[in-house]
Amino acid sequence: MAEGTEQSPERRRGGIDPLLLELLVCPLTKSTLSYDPVRQELVSRAARLAFPVRDGIPIMLVDEARELDEDE
Repeated sequence: MAEGTEQSPERRRGGIDPLLLELLVCPLTKSTLSYDPVRQELVSRAARLAFPVRDGIPIMLVDEARELDEDE
């Protein structure tokens, strides 16, 4: 890895970089997202959708998102 490009522990575990999370918003509502490390998803409470994170890459496509259950 090049100097200065060391990945954060979250990124190495297949999570999401906290700096990236600050920049991303829900593609439908433009609201903030929260990260669920257990399910590896970015959650938009406003849209009631969960977007998958695969190998540290958020998949921000509505067609790929999972609808949240009533209790989520």
